[in-house]
Amino acid sequence: MNKYFLTIDNGGTNTKAVIFDTDGKQVSESSFPTMRIEEKSGFHEIDLNELWAAIGCAIKKTISIAGIESKQIIGVSCVGHGKGLYVLDRNKHIFMHGILSTDSRAIEIARRFEKQVDTIFPISHQHVMESQSPVLLNWLKKNQPQNYDQIGFVLAAKDFVRFKLTGNVFQEYGDASGNNFINLDKKNYDQRLFDFFEISEIYHKMPELKKFSDLCGYITSESSQETGLTIGTPVFGGLFDIDACSLATGVLNNDFFSIIAGTWNINVFPSTKIAPATSGLMNSLYPTGDFLVESSSATSAGNLSITINNLLDEETKNAQSHGKSIYDVLEEFLSHTGADFSKVIFFPFLYGSNVDPNAEGAYIGVQSDTSKSAMIRSVYEGIIFAHKYHISKLIETSGCKPKAIRLSGGGTNSSSWVQMFANVLETPVETVADSELGGLGGAIASSIGTNYYANIDQAVSHMVHLKDKFLPDNQQSVIYRQKYEVYLKLLTALDGSWSSLKNMQRRISQS
Repeated sequence: MNKYFLTIDNGGTNTKAVIFDTDGKQVSESSFPTMRIEEKSGFHEIDLNELWAAIGCAIKKTISIAGIESKQIIGVSCVGHGKGLYVLDRNKHIFMHGILSTDSRAIEIARRFEKQVDTIFPISHQHVMESQSPVLLNWLKKNQPQNYDQIGFVLAAKDFVRFKLTGNVFQEYGDASGNNFINLDKKNYDQRLFDFFEISEIYHKMPELKKFSDLCGYITSESSQETGLTIGTPVFGGLFDIDACSLATGVLNNDFFSIIAGTWNINVFPSTKIAPATSGLMNSLYPTGDFLVESSSATSAGNLSITINNLLDEETKNAQSHGKSIYDVLEEFLSHTGADFSKVIFFPFLYGSNVDPNAEGAYIGVQSDTSKSAMIRSVYEGIIFAHKYHISKLIETSGCKPKAIRLSGGGTNSSSWVQMFANVLETPVETVADSELGGLGGAIASSIGTNYYANIDQAVSHMVHLKDKFLPDNQQSVIYRQKYEVYLKLLTALDGSWSSLKNMQRRISQS
């Protein structure tokens, strides 16, 4: 009887149930758009009961698509977006919406804490972001005390899903360390961090910590009915999605960097050393035992999605009428144009920025004869420029360029865009055969947890399969070098002016 692993990947854009075989081959997948609730500007929430019901349906569907019996699934792991906030009451009941990682309600609170980050950086080795759980908990305490007082357990996205599968409540090290909850040297919760964020009482509401491959429970009779999984199937700690994608691309040391071009612009490499506070980089615990050094922002493929929705409505409908996706049309367009096609610079700050908290999206260089196509291509390029901004910081900290960059996320669906990454970054870019890399990372966790493979090195060598390698085109790189130089100069010129724009918008909204 063949054996399989199931991963539930609870992402900020889409949530998926994916089945892999023991060789890392993707067998089936079922997904649905993550059901975001945006009742107020900056508030990105999710109904947890609706989420769980949809996950149950997705699991049943992917088992059916795979054409296997549920008892052939020998291990389950959960993967999820980092940061955000998922809580239960003292009786382990849902009582409020989950908060997604793109939520920005607590931006002013985050700024206040970041000004004092030297107090805690020697402990957590983390900077402060508005979507981190401690910051959101501080916001709840001040603005929704009735909810704050009900909190019994604090979880990350994947921890919530694991709880629904097993009835057991745990936090996994990767998420907790990336969320400013962990003393990175001692690898445990530290009361001083909770005191710093003015949520001292939450320290006693943090679940036991587990490693990514630790056994965390078994499928219950209730969750079996809801998901179609066999009662007693083991469920393991699982992974922060950044860790999952990095593992799934075989990034185990700083020979390779991992880029995730998805909802977030994620750029990381494993390191034996913690990045200093002056670097502006984040540090967390990686499954290999090393530290994961991260530079990220909400400036990636989400910008493309919203641009397509806003500018290409007619083209999207036309593509659908011919049995195509708008992305098929765009792929053909990209393959027939180069770095010299668009003279426009795009700032991919529609969901946030990596230069200034107040920075917003912008096209610069638009003229009377600028085509819609030129604007679209500038979005592709601008997203990579934002990645390059992050990668430059990682190289400075690492001390050397990587041998190659392993790319995951929605960007890998376009070979022309992957080539553009190689041209802009002037570094070889490699992709992996499986498309659902977060899911593959979870399958790797299950393979180790079930003892199918003895360790990470063995699991990665058997389950990770490289697909394509894209080498930089020097002629294109020369043009992109010029564009990126202008991109940086424009950012510098606007430095300090974004707050004036934000204040103007606020005054107009209040008038």
